[in-house]
Amino acid sequence: MVPDELRYTEQHTWAARTGDGTVRVGITDYAQVQFGEIVFVQLPEIGRKVTAGDTLSMVESTKAATDIYGPLSGEVVAVNYALRTAPETINTEPYGDGWLVEIKLDDPESFTGLLDAPSYREKLAEG
Repeated sequence: MVPDELRYTEQHTWAARTGDGTVRVGITDYAQVQFGEIVFVQLPEIGRKVTAGDTLSMVESTKAATDIYGPLSGEVVAVNYALRTAPETINTEPYGDGWLVEIKLDDPESFTGLLDAPSYREKLAEG
């Protein structure tokens, strides 16, 4: 499942515009399937500066602990604290209630540099 309205990274994160210069970020359905049952999520603090490609958070599953990389640079302005008590929400709703953070972008135009849905689907098909 790859929703058309989102943008993606090759590291299997997604971003959705949520307002003027802000995006909501999560991991893709493909990623959550690869991780298996998610049992813990380490989230950044509000106000943290994020650089595209650097570690944003960490997800621990029954298989392994995996770093999640920020898709874009900016400042964390919201965190999905509900994941602290229900990390499995990422498995059941990766594009809904399983979102991780919202970021106020340093450069709002950088959003268009992420993969669109057809390009991400192509990357998945390539393996």
